[in-house]
Amino acid sequence: MKQTINWGVLGDAGIAKKAVIPAIERANNVKILAISSQERVPEQTAKEFAIPKAYSSYEQLLTDPEIDAVYIPLPNALHKKWVVEAALNGKHILCEKPAALTSKEVEEMLSICKQQEVRFMEAFMYQFHPQHKRVKEIIKSGEIGKVKQMNAAFTYILDLTANNIRLNAQLGGGSLYDVGCYCTHAILTILEAEPVSVYCKGKVDEESHVDITVQGTMTFPDQVIATFTSSFEQFPVNQYEVIGTKGRIVVPQAFRPDKQGGAGRLTVTTEHGTREESVVADQYRSQIEYISNAILKGEDLNDNNEHTLKNMRVMDACLRSMSEKKSVQVL
Repeated sequence: MKQTINWGVLGDAGIAKKAVIPAIERANNVKILAISSQERVPEQTAKEFAIPKAYSSYEQLLTDPEIDAVYIPLPNALHKKWVVEAALNGKHILCEKPAALTSKEVEEMLSICKQQEVRFMEAFMYQFHPQHKRVKEIIKSGEIGKVKQMNAAFTYILDLTANNIRLNAQLGGGSLYDVGCYCTHAILTILEAEPVSVYCKGKVDEESHVDITVQGTMTFPDQVIATFTSSFEQFPVNQYEVIGTKGRIVVPQAFRPDKQGGAGRLTVTTEHGTREESVVADQYRSQIEYISNAILKGEDLNDNNEHTLKNMRVMDACLRSMSEKKSVQVL
């Protein structure tokens, strides 16, 4: 039985170098074996991380028989193409969020991965931090009563004059795809439900033609409401709050606790007062180990993939709502 998963990276991207490759180095039962770039041989990155192989094309890496799995940190519009290529070459896949640009693309990608018997997972690393499991435990304990509302925000300041793929409409740019997807994903995760309808308003940059701020309202069964904000022009925030009939939970480092040394923090307020809980974890490492262990053990990732598809359907509805300027049903 295989004991180690050999990883390759498609693209010399910043997120790979800053977070995911170091996480692979920290993880158990994995090894990074290759990195590739379409523009040049990524020799500098290979040298920096002591990666044995550096390729000048993605195809070269995908045909390397020693590679078991690939991490895809490419621009959003390229995800489907290279997920399909990786699957057809028998590679398991960790693909950056959002998995694709539409739910139809996700359905096609998952179908091909299933046909090729390869594991696929969308890289929402935040979900592997145990602070979210703790939030759900508190909700289920009844401490904050019946949940009535959830609010999420992921915002930061981006230079709107920069040459940045997040500002490239053809490559799937925009704040909704970049950080809004975290908010919708977290809302579905914590509420453990799917919205009935969505209403979104977006501010579109005149130069880049991508949304730079999106505000959305999601209506769930039992009259539960969720709101979210994603933005490239607001002070950095990455938090969510859950409000019930008896109390409130705030998670101030919901998506990037890794920037605080992995320290997640919960603030729980009820009529009896306020308390804080701290949960420390390495979410990027946990993500790598989760998919690698699934590959090693032959376990499916169907629940994870179903959540990816549900979230992408919500994203579809958000985009449709902004286009039609009205509330729309989530199909």
